Amino acid sequence: MKSNTFLQLAFNHTFLEFAAAIPHIPRHEQILIEAGTPFIKREGIGVISRMKQWWHGRIVADLKVVDGAAAEVRMAAQAGASYVTASGSASVETLRLFIEECKRANVLSAIDMLNVTNPMKTLWQVNLIPDAVYIHRGRDEENAYGKLIQYKHIAKLKGKWDNLVGAAGGIDRKELQSAIFNGADIVVVNIVKPGDPWKGMVLDRDFAENIKPFLQFLS
Repeated sequence: MKSNTFLQLAFNHTFLEFAAAIPHIPRHEQILIEAGTPFIKREGIGVISRMKQWWHGRIVADLKVVDGAAAEVRMAAQAGASYVTASGSASVETLRLFIEECKRANVLSAIDMLNVTNPMKTLWQVNLIPDAVYIHRGRDEENAYGKLIQYKHIAKLKGKWDNLVGAAGGIDRKELQSAIFNGADIVVVNIVKPGDPWKGMVLDRDFAENIKPFLQFLS
């Protein structure tokens, strides 16, 4: 990876699976650990505090806030999150409150542009710039014909604003290289179970080997 590119490993299943994987993930400043949306729904926001006992680096709380921004940001911050995400499809008022509350709570703000056709327009309307923006292909879209990660937005966003731009959605080893080539500052890779229909890094008995091709891009 480029020296300033982060590898974000997203957990979407159970805490037990997180606990099984984390000993094999090196403590590296360019690795972010994500508590995915299904993971937080299943385990509760308090799971972030439990994760911090195992991982002392940055943790992303992928809440995809759509309303009640101030309260949700405070919950995540109190649990120990470093980043919190909001949905780019939320109202302009919610996104403004979200970014402002993240600043007050001393956490980093990220807007997930899942199902947002024009991320540039969204940021123009909000008129406040988050710390990060994710260009995201939805999980349910991964196997749909013609549904690609819209990398074209990365250069547009980075050409206008000085924030991190990430890529997410069905990223495997091959797609990782495409994300890096297209200028992603953060590349989100899902930790998937054997038999899952989604792409990512497989958590099985060979996980220690499965992770190596992804780590080789870290500087």
